[in-house]
Amino acid sequence: MQEGARLGVDIGGTFTDVALELGERRWSAKILTTPAAPERAVIEVIRRVLGEAELGPGDLSIIIHGTTLATNAIIERKGAKTALLTTEGFRDTIEIRHENRFEQYDVNIDLPPPLVPRRLRFPVRERIDAQGRVLVPLDEKGVAALAGRLAEQEVEAVAIGFLHSFTNPAHERRAGAILARHLPEVPVTLSSDVSPEMREYERFSTACANAYVQPLIGRYLGNLEALLRREGFACPLFLMLSGGGLTAVETAIRFPVRLVESGPAGGAIFAAEIARQCALDKVLSYDMGGTTAKICLIDDLQPQSSRAFEVARVYRFKKGSGLPLRIPVIEMVEIGAGGGSVARVDRLKRITVGPDSAGADPGPACYGRGGAAPTVTDADLVLGRIDPEGFSGGHMTLDRAAAETSLRHDVAEPLALGLELAALGVSEIVDENMANAARVHAIESGKDARGRTLVAFGGAAPLHAARLAEKLGLDRVVVPAQAGVGSAVGFLRAPIAYEIVRSGLQRLDRFEAARANALLAEMRAEAEPIVRRGAPDAPLSEARSAFMRYRGQGHEIAVALPVRDFRADDAQTLQALFEDAYRRLYHRVIPGVEVEVLSWVLLLSAPAPAEPAPTTPNPAPYTPQPARRRPVFDAEAGEFVTVAIHERRDLSPGAQIPGPAVIVEDETSTVVTRLFIAAIDTLGCIHLTRRAS
Repeated sequence: MQEGARLGVDIGGTFTDVALELGERRWSAKILTTPAAPERAVIEVIRRVLGEAELGPGDLSIIIHGTTLATNAIIERKGAKTALLTTEGFRDTIEIRHENRFEQYDVNIDLPPPLVPRRLRFPVRERIDAQGRVLVPLDEKGVAALAGRLAEQEVEAVAIGFLHSFTNPAHERRAGAILARHLPEVPVTLSSDVSPEMREYERFSTACANAYVQPLIGRYLGNLEALLRREGFACPLFLMLSGGGLTAVETAIRFPVRLVESGPAGGAIFAAEIARQCALDKVLSYDMGGTTAKICLIDDLQPQSSRAFEVARVYRFKKGSGLPLRIPVIEMVEIGAGGGSVARVDRLKRITVGPDSAGADPGPACYGRGGAAPTVTDADLVLGRIDPEGFSGGHMTLDRAAAETSLRHDVAEPLALGLELAALGVSEIVDENMANAARVHAIESGKDARGRTLVAFGGAAPLHAARLAEKLGLDRVVVPAQAGVGSAVGFLRAPIAYEIVRSGLQRLDRFEAARANALLAEMRAEAEPIVRRGAPDAPLSEARSAFMRYRGQGHEIAVALPVRDFRADDAQTLQALFEDAYRRLYHRVIPGVEVEVLSWVLLLSAPAPAEPAPTTPNPAPYTPQPARRRPVFDAEAGEFVTVAIHERRDLSPGAQIPGPAVIVEDETSTVVTRLFIAAIDTLGCIHLTRRAS
């Protein structure tokens, strides 16, 4: 890939962020997202940052893009009109789910409705058994007849999910070919392509989600590519995947469901890079934007990963209340707690915040774009944490009076509170929601949130990071340089990579090395062309793992595997690797129980760009003079206190700032509470360290 500037752009629910790098020089920008045509904001923000850098389209060597469009389409149910073709007798699989209740004692529980309504779910006569043998041939005439019904219904996308197609995809592929012949303009998703794993509910759900967003993402990426070419950009465009790798536009259009967590994945990569540079072994990544907050555990420089994800949870973000997607993903908890999250008082006279957001249009009340509901940003403005004149680098002037009016009407008056206490209540609730989400996520992962360093980024996270650290009992917070556009910077640190998962059930006491080798070779052959589109000459690294369990267990664990051909006697090696991984998780093994492999995983990647860690010694400490002072509400004192305001661009390494204080920059502000001291390191990171008792 030719040398030149690298650009990352991230579409969020409220803001579109861009980060630009050329050698050691950095530029960034942030503008409001344009929901009706997101590509417009992308082009506008790229123009702005190139203008600031005095560069042109020809100076770029790569554009890396992440988006929440797929996520938002699923959450808001604004995807395509989708149909599902499935094995006769299994039409209701995506509605029956697992037949369990995610909230045992709620008699009024509501399950999330499936993306495909029952009237658009069509049974097809065919049957393949669990070994891949054809029991009932595919009714090809029946599939052709269904094509006419789909056309009559004006279906925009089709998912095909047949029983056991992960062992033999022949029927799905044949049905897809028939539909392609009769409905050439309608995209078709095969469950054996998008999620070739056992467990039909998750596989069908993933296929339906992929089909549901495919027309939207296809149109968007097509429009974006056309606009970029019209603007004179000839460099390649890559998309960020939920698992942390990059892929070409063609693959993203084919498997748009893999973009569901692309923006947050970039943020986790950004936090992992900061952990590497600052030599942090245990990190809690905290990404708070305008719509949501994302929390990810990072150990030994690696974000926690998973092969399953749940989107659009409908019941207090409780596990099991959303739509499961079986895709490689960086594992994190995401809650509706962003700067635009709406605050209100419920029937029990409690302040609640989110999960709904004012977004970019109309936005918080203080944006002056027609929004009337109070939000977290309005509360932060009233508390003095945000400078109304310097917001977004001075490109937006905030309306403090509108923020006060909304908070007074919707929060202060219903609770008979003063305006400042109402704003503080909104801030405290959102901070407590995030602290609770972090604790639960750590416990569910078998880990502890305590003793970690909080790495805070996103437009709103530095405003709340110190208070969140206080609630979690953390002693250290790091706010990186360019924190306001952290996910976009993370895109620039991601490798071009692709991960493939295939089910291949094997008992270790009957291990067939040749079958495992053939499956892994097939996976490598599928992944390599995808990676080579973006890295034609780079050396590729391969990582393998398997999901294994004791026979009879309902769930499996990930086990790292050696990258080589297996031999017949490798059953003992796999057994030992499984027991080591099982013991790390559960501190014991179960003797005398057979072990089996359910799925095999192959990750192929090119080298990831990385910045060298600084080698300069720690700078001498000094106390900088503030740029100005202004009143900020102090939660400990219960009143406004005049505090020092520092411009981040004026702070050189070694600067030490005791709290309370605020460090401001174009894309965000860092609030230093009285319990912390801020210091600037050689990377330009702000380190908040808890004062000694």
